[in-house]
Parts: sequence; structure tokens; C-alpha cells
Amino acid sequence: MRILVSGAGIAGSILAYWLARHGFAVTVVERTSALRRAGGHAVDLFRPAVDVSEKMGVLPRIEERATGTTRMTVYREGARRPVRADLSRIFGAASERHVEIMRDDLSEIYHDAACGDVEYVFGDSITAISSAGEVSFENTSPRRFDLVVGADGLHSNVRRLVFGEESRFGEFIGAHFGVLTLPNTSGLDGELLLHVGVGRTAGMYGARHLGDARALFLFRSRHELGHHRDAPRHKELLRGAFAGMHPQVDRWLDELDRTPAFSFDSITQLRMDTWSRGRVTLVGDAGYSPGPVVGGSTTLAVIGAYVLAGELARTGGDPERAFPAYERAMAGHVRDSRAVALSAAKTLVPTSRLGVRGLAEGARLISALPAGPSRALLRMTTKSARLYNSVTVDDYAPSPAATGDRAGQPDDLSGDLGRQ
Repeated sequence: MRILVSGAGIAGSILAYWLARHGFAVTVVERTSALRRAGGHAVDLFRPAVDVSEKMGVLPRIEERATGTTRMTVYREGARRPVRADLSRIFGAASERHVEIMRDDLSEIYHDAACGDVEYVFGDSITAISSAGEVSFENTSPRRFDLVVGADGLHSNVRRLVFGEESRFGEFIGAHFGVLTLPNTSGLDGELLLHVGVGRTAGMYGARHLGDARALFLFRSRHELGHHRDAPRHKELLRGAFAGMHPQVDRWLDELDRTPAFSFDSITQLRMDTWSRGRVTLVGDAGYSPGPVVGGSTTLAVIGAYVLAGELARTGGDPERAFPAYERAMAGHVRDSRAVALSAAKTLVPTSRLGVRGLAEGARLISALPAGPSRALLRMTTKSARLYNSVTVDDYAPSPAATGDRAGQPDDLSGDLGRQ
């Protein structure tokens, strides 16, 4: 059975890895010319995602590339003294297993795990998908696949082709974010600097292996602002939103015209009744993004990719049984992740002075308390801790035949889409 995956990011590569392990013939198509190395921000892997990564044998590499951020200094806008917190204590209280890693590093690790058994095609994208499985591409001849999976992110091309425009499913939750790469002039290693005001939060962090640093900006607005690829407009929006916050933040903004990597987007949730239609389904942010930066979307994508591959294996690749089973298994996690994202957005981008103070003092208190009380306090006051510690996933063990000779795999996968 031939399966086409659109998107070589985190969800796409994990899905491809497990599909190949279960004996399917997998092609991954990615519109960029190589794996994305666009800077990006740090992402969190919580317990279930760490468990899946351990099953893949890549956890040592992930831990080796972890950011190692263990300290946080919070500057409240208008306050004289910063508040310092122990992030390792906070994460330890929130989740039994947790790793923070740069998105690009994580994507590369998962790609490396999959690429030996999977056909990767870079520099191309899908233009049409027929009900019979005929797939057309921008740059190469059509090919037929038994199934197609959109793993191509919040602004999914596959979702647009099969389900319709993004505006039908997106729910803007009142905030935007921007990320830029800049020199690590402060020598940050394991520390997050955070400036928090009413309706706006800016942070900077670095790690020894990065060689540079990242600045993350989050701010509230009543309406969604502009197209997600209009970089000049987005840089001006950030300058306007954070003007006068703090001299340190001003220096970060000065790097906007020099940064080698910049991204900006609205914090939007996807709310779809189903992620599947015919022989096509969606995974990760393409189907159920709870909101970038705030919703634990990376952990959700890892779980979703693992579950989808497992359900396809259980049903012999039958989409009429596998896709509904996949959606049933993920529905509760997706629903809960949306609530987590809404709660996190309110915490990270406070709407009042009391909220600003609560963020700073809450972090200090949780990190200062002994492990037992801090864990209890965090679990009582945050939805995220309850969600991530309660997620359970079936064990979809590949059959010996699938892990040996990968039954059903054709000798030549190249066809019209050669390896690039």
C-alpha cells in the first residue's frame, strides 16, 4: 500500500517512520527545497511524546539537543525589581517527563530516523487529489497513492484542497506571536529573560549549542492582523505593539531588519468536525492545531502521528475503519488541548495588572516550594499539567514481518518523484 504524506516536519516524519515500520510504502513530499532551518522557537515534549520518541530510539539525541533552559527572570512592566524562578522545578512539577528543544532540531532528528526507509521528495507540493487517489504535483508528473495524509501545518495545503479554505475552520483566540533569531550578546545559556506587561509579553533565551538566541513576542489584539507571509507588515506590527516596553526589548526589536530568520502568525485554533474525507486525512496542526506557542501542539502532533500509523496498521490500511478509530482516539486530547491553549494564552499574555503580577509571583512561588507542594499547586491551578499527565496511548507494536522485510514495500519507490 502506497501512502503519500505532505509535509516533512515533526508530524510528517514521525508518521512516515511508523508507517514504514508497519510495512507501508511511504513517500513524503515537502514544498521547501530542504529540511526547514528557519530559526523557529523552542517546543515542549511532554510525557507521551517523550515515550513515543523513546520507542523510536531517538530520545538520547533529543536530550542531547535540549535547550537546557532551567532559569527564568521575569521583569514586570513598571516594577523595579525582577522576579527569578527555577524553571526546572516548574517543569518537573508539571510533567513527569519533559524536554524542551528547538523545533528545527527536533524535525531533523525525526527526519533522520525515518529517511532510511522512506522516500523524501523536496521542492514540490500537491496541486490536486482525485477521489481515485490520483495526485498531481507542481513540478512532476501525477502518481497514484492509496492514501494521502496532510501533515503540512496550520496553513495546510492538503486541507485547503480537500476540505476548503482555512477561514472556515480557524478560530482566532485574540493574540499573535513573532519569533526572530538574533545574536546572543547577553551570553544566555539556560536562562529565559521575560518582560511582561498588560497585553504583551517578550522573551529571549539561548543555549550553548545554538550559537545565537531567540526572541519571542506575544501580544493581544481584537482582530487577526494581516496575511501570515507578509513579513514587512508583521515587523512593523511588532514594533508598534512593543514600543517603549523596556530598553532591552527595544534592542531586540532593533534586530528585526538584520535577523536571518523571522516568523509571525496569529494564535488560531482549528476546529473541524472531522479530519478525514475518503482516502485523505490530516494529522497534527493541519487537522487540530490548538494554537501555536500556547497549546502543546508539538506533543499533540507526536501523539496523533503515532496513533494514526497504529490504527492504519491494525486495519490493514483500510481508511473506512482506521480513520474513524484514529479520530475517536484523538478527540478527547484535541478537545482538552484547546482549553489548555486558551488558559495558557491568558496566563502568558495577561489582560490586567493583576494577571501580570500573578504570572511573575506564581512562577516564583511554584519554583520555591518543595517538590510535593509545588506539584500539587501547579496541578490545581493549571489545566496543562492535568492534560499532559493524563494522556494515555495504545501500544501499536509493529509485527515482526513489517520490521524485518517491510512486507508490501515495492522494490522501487522513485517513479516520477525521484529522491532529491
